[in-house]
Amino acid sequence: MNHSGGSFLMNGCKEFSSDSRRGFMRSVAATCLGVSYAGLSGPRGLGSADAFAAEPNMGKAKHIIYLFMEGAMSHLDTFDPKSGVPEAGETKAIQTRVPGMMFSDRFPRLSYLAGAITVVRSLSTETGAHDKAQYLMRTSYKKLNSIQHPGMGAWMLSQQGRLNRELPGNYVVGAANRHPGAGFLEPSLSPVPIANPTTGIQNVELPKYLPESLFERRLWLAEKFDTNFQTAHRQNQKIEAYNQLYTEARNLMGSEHLKVFDIKDEPESVREAYGDNTLGQGCLLARRLVESGARFVEVSYGGWDMHQDLYSRLDERASHLDNALGILLKDLHRTGLLNDTLVVLTTEFGRKPSINANAGRDHHPGAFCSLLAGAGIKGGQVYGASDKRGFSVDDSQMSVADFNKTIAAAAGLPTDKELFSPNGRPFKIGGDGEVVEDLLA
Repeated sequence: MNHSGGSFLMNGCKEFSSDSRRGFMRSVAATCLGVSYAGLSGPRGLGSADAFAAEPNMGKAKHIIYLFMEGAMSHLDTFDPKSGVPEAGETKAIQTRVPGMMFSDRFPRLSYLAGAITVVRSLSTETGAHDKAQYLMRTSYKKLNSIQHPGMGAWMLSQQGRLNRELPGNYVVGAANRHPGAGFLEPSLSPVPIANPTTGIQNVELPKYLPESLFERRLWLAEKFDTNFQTAHRQNQKIEAYNQLYTEARNLMGSEHLKVFDIKDEPESVREAYGDNTLGQGCLLARRLVESGARFVEVSYGGWDMHQDLYSRLDERASHLDNALGILLKDLHRTGLLNDTLVVLTTEFGRKPSINANAGRDHHPGAFCSLLAGAGIKGGQVYGASDKRGFSVDDSQMSVADFNKTIAAAAGLPTDKELFSPNGRPFKIGGDGEVVEDLLA
């Protein structure tokens, strides 16, 4: 089921006066990094349903920004809201700029930008366990003890290489202790971890008391002491991954490229616009990394596992997401980077339609939703549908592998090519999924 269109109804349930509408749009524009009100509301503004109608050959994504909402974001309270049923809870559905596309009332900015967004409402997965479902979402494969599969960033870097030879091409921003990394691919493809976007990469400058000549001598001595250990563990991928990361860090020390990691270089107004929280600052850092040539940047943002007090906890998380993603899309559009960048918003599974005894929603793998926007994707549409309660998929069911296969296709990756692990086992990017052509530009 696909919905698309061009008119903008600010709110399907409440009428606004002309002055109210103009005031609302001015307030949105005021947070959009200096983009004028006229520019936003014109026929080629980002939020209009035909935002990319004049640019059908947008091309494949050279970069991917992948926003992972860890903990299982509730589809019913975000981008697949229901009306007229008890399962809707306290969430109200509002009309976006695309007729037929309704968002939760907690997402006014993204509702305004709906013409640039594709909503997938028919995802389902096989597990309601966080660790296994997150691994599946990131790799398209079930978690096994015998092998570790690569994440999408490692696949992308392995097939397309770096755009900037001076900087790594794959990053994960935020807590990601269980991230699959490069899996069985070579360790140099692993994402560089940046735990805190406001502090960037730490400990990459020499202390003032240590001359570079003395530092180089210390490195040489360390390598000498380490020779026997390295020789004995030459095939250990974890040790090799550490060595690669160490080498990357050494190469960056003193480099002018280090400034890309310092978001304090951005004007204070820009930092404030993205939001003073981990997700907002992570999105700002992701934009800077993409500007510098990064292929893949994952921004991980937890706190969505809301078994208790859902509605007292949801407001903050939803506000952070609505603001950060809205500003990121407009910022990428303003600089022209959205023509080369695919932005993905996803989570590991959905949450149950029924509200539990603790005023929360429990795990629910049967149906959930995700967003896509930018290069390689047709904006302004809804793909698939859950049933009226949000319990199961009612139309155009999409597996996690299908979803990832489609992302890979939007980035021009070889989705049908067999690629082999060190032990000779064949794998494909996106696993056994199928590309959903309806989503591709």
